[in-house]
Amino acid sequence: MFNFLKHNKLLSISTGTLLLFSVLVFFFTEASYRSIEELSLWVRTYFGYFYLYLGLGCVLLLLGIAFSPWGKLKLGGPEEKPEHSSWAWASMLYSTGMGAGILLRAVQEPVFMQQNPPFPSNSSNEILALEFTFYQWGFTAWAFYGLFALVIGHALFVKHKKVLVSSSIPEKFKGKKRANTIDILAIITTVFGLIAAVGLGTAQITGGLNHVFQVDLGVSVTLLLAILISVIAFISVWLGVDKGIKQISKFNILVTLVLLGFVFITSNMGEILLSFGKASLHYIIDFIPMSLAIGSYNPGIDFLTDWTFYYWAFWLAWAPFTGIFIARISRGRTLRQMLLGVLILPSLGTFFWFSVFGTSAFEVIESWGSYNNEFGNVFSSIFVFFEHYPIPSVLNSITILLLVSFLVTSVDSAVFVLSMFTDNGNPKPQKKHRLVWSILILLATLAIILLGNAKPEINVLEAVQKLLIITSLPFAFFMVAMGAIFLWNFKK
Repeated sequence: MFNFLKHNKLLSISTGTLLLFSVLVFFFTEASYRSIEELSLWVRTYFGYFYLYLGLGCVLLLLGIAFSPWGKLKLGGPEEKPEHSSWAWASMLYSTGMGAGILLRAVQEPVFMQQNPPFPSNSSNEILALEFTFYQWGFTAWAFYGLFALVIGHALFVKHKKVLVSSSIPEKFKGKKRANTIDILAIITTVFGLIAAVGLGTAQITGGLNHVFQVDLGVSVTLLLAILISVIAFISVWLGVDKGIKQISKFNILVTLVLLGFVFITSNMGEILLSFGKASLHYIIDFIPMSLAIGSYNPGIDFLTDWTFYYWAFWLAWAPFTGIFIARISRGRTLRQMLLGVLILPSLGTFFWFSVFGTSAFEVIESWGSYNNEFGNVFSSIFVFFEHYPIPSVLNSITILLLVSFLVTSVDSAVFVLSMFTDNGNPKPQKKHRLVWSILILLATLAIILLGNAKPEINVLEAVQKLLIITSLPFAFFMVAMGAIFLWNFKK
């Protein structure tokens, strides 16, 4: 059944590289961890500011194209209608691009920023905390995704090229080996990003179950959760975009809105809306100096290294598969519709989400009179938070369900994009590719979870995340070249 593997160089080289890396990490775990730690710190130290400038450049570039005459260009034929409704498109966009991360950080990050203000400000610590959280989850993250969506969408629906990262480079600038290298790097980065996301997500689900039921569930439950998520994701990706990925994404957003709405109406709604408005306004006003980390807006190298540089590298690492998936579902939309939709819709949704949970958490802390890091654990903070609301068991159950569902959409969309890569850029990849990647992702995730528990002194999941910072560096340089070449050819 898998004879096609040996005849597919992109697939065989990618899987072989991943297997070799896994073997090296398994047998030389401590040395691998130290190397990843050192390289990750080196990248953030020497290229962190480059990431900041690149992020600002991407935002300005996408806004410039969106509001220019080029923004009227349609991805597809002149009379072609959008392939997906606005609701379905926005649901898939958000579920793929953020997903479980907003549950992971909903309370923990705003509270951390409140307790540890990144820089002096005339605003209150609460408004500054929300503003800086918006900054790390807002326009810049989506601009990284949007640049890939722009270039790949144009190549796919206007130039009628294959769905490959290498399609962003004109033929005269690339050879077969160079193209394969670009695509293999995209595949490997996507796989590691996915493993990190599923590993963290299953850890939070297990942490939630432990907190809710006051038990200490072992690694077997985490493994079962990974298997469950992978099986559901496989069914979804097997059914395709319309019958699988789209339906689960719409479910995610609907349930997320229900959870968000409940917390909003049972909290201080006036204070939340006021905080949302103030923090959003400050974010827009301060966006450029924050993006350059200049003057009083510079939190310092240690803070930037631990937070912003890390986030920017993480968004960069996710940009290839997320951006390509966004391009794939944007057929029939103009560049203006796609780019403004990508930059604004998910950013505003995220801002309101953090305003609701962050402002409510601040008020809970104020009612305590003191704070002893009750929300400091990223895996359990949201469950601790729900203890102060009506029907906490229902809220916790919904959160666990959402974590599973968001992880499913991350896995199924990534498997779909990986399948497009290895099926010669086919926008509707053959199902055998979807099956192969579903199996490979599951095995890799199980291996990482087992390895993390076999050697608890080594934080393997954290190492995988830091590995993304290393693999994102080549993509940071590639994005500069990709954007420059796209503009040069677009003007001609």
